[in-house]
Amino acid sequence: MTKRVLMLAILLTAFAVAHDEHAGKPVTIVGTVVDTGCYVSHDSKGEAHAKCAAACARNGVPLAILDDHGTLYMPIAVEHKDQNAKLIPFIEKRVKVAGTEFQKGGLKGIAIKTVEAAQ
Repeated sequence: MTKRVLMLAILLTAFAVAHDEHAGKPVTIVGTVVDTGCYVSHDSKGEAHAKCAAACARNGVPLAILDDHGTLYMPIAVEHKDQNAKLIPFIEKRVKVAGTEFQKGGLKGIAIKTVEAAQ
């Protein structure tokens, strides 16, 4: 019985560790936080759009980072938590974001480790 419990504990630990490992490359990007609904559907962005973007974010529209090259990075919730919460203070402002970049199916994403105002 003790061997079975030990084996089960080892298997569960291995599963948890495997689930927490994420393939991707470390990156730092600089860009502007935009709401994806308005930006993608009708190119709305900028300081004049900040109140609308904040309302969209509060209603669950995902925020993203638009870099200086026009690439849109979706925050990836590898820790299964709301990514908008990290970006809401920076809506329609420039940010410097460090994290892990992921690409799949044409989507570019970043698992955010740190976010701060950019110069």
